[in-house]
Amino acid sequence: MSYSFEYIDIILLAMIAGFIFLRLRGILGKKTGYEEDISASFPHDFTANPIKQDSKKYTFNDEEKKEFLKGANIAYETIITSFAKGDVTKIQYLLDKSVYEQFNQAITDRKSKGYISETTFIGLNSSEVKEHKQNNNILEVTVDFVSEIISSIKDKEKKIISGNPDKIKKVYDTWKFSRDTTSKNPNWLLVETNV
Repeated sequence: MSYSFEYIDIILLAMIAGFIFLRLRGILGKKTGYEEDISASFPHDFTANPIKQDSKKYTFNDEEKKEFLKGANIAYETIITSFAKGDVTKIQYLLDKSVYEQFNQAITDRKSKGYISETTFIGLNSSEVKEHKQNNNILEVTVDFVSEIISSIKDKEKKIISGNPDKIKKVYDTWKFSRDTTSKNPNWLLVETNV
């Protein structure tokens, strides 16, 4: 009689493990070898109605918002994970000079203290264009991101300084992207975080 209970336990555990695997695969996705190239996705040129001087709203239709957010979402995840790994040189083309310098300084400070950042990007819950405007030739788009991340900072002895390596944390970010319409470079740059 007790043997049948052991088999039922094994079957139940296998079913739970299968469910968890499928759930994680649904959240994290599957690497297919055909992942979207951020350099092709994030640079996106959208039409803006001509506007006179000063900071004003410009036309930004639903299709343009959708395309912009598609690239912004990829950029967001890439920037977060690159910063956590301590290497933003590969994504420098996505960052305004001052933001790049701030990120680099933070990474340098972290390394000088011997701190190790461990971050797992679980997924992006939502992203929404909060504001879009044109100031002379500069287009600016502010985006609200809600993501789920596991993150912690450890010292040389692997002692946790901040965060929790076992807990998923909901993160709310507001980032501002900018693009010069007179530039031949179609890339949008991250110009401000936590606007």
